[in-house]
Amino acid sequence: MADKNDQAESVDQPRKFRISPLNFASAALFILAGYIFLNGAKITGSPYEHWSGTISLIFVLFGVVVSLLDIIFRNFFAQTKKLWIVELSFITLVAIIFLLVK
Repeated sequence: MADKNDQAESVDQPRKFRISPLNFASAALFILAGYIFLNGAKITGSPYEHWSGTISLIFVLFGVVVSLLDIIFRNFFAQTKKLWIVELSFITLVAIIFLLVK
């Protein structure tokens, strides 16, 4: 009986919208995908006319993966401060691995 009351109270409460670093990353990836789709991909001055759709689709896929990862992190870390620390650490780790591989 107490479980039903707790669930009813939690449904009535409005949920807080929490902004996180992976929200910014996924938004940037979606904006970049749209920009590449509309203007085309140009690397070192030479346009990739036939690859613009493929490159923008890859950025959309990265955006979806980052959004799902953000949802996973939100389920594990309820406090916003811990969420920011974990997500910033993840972004830093990915950047370091990217630079090492490059």
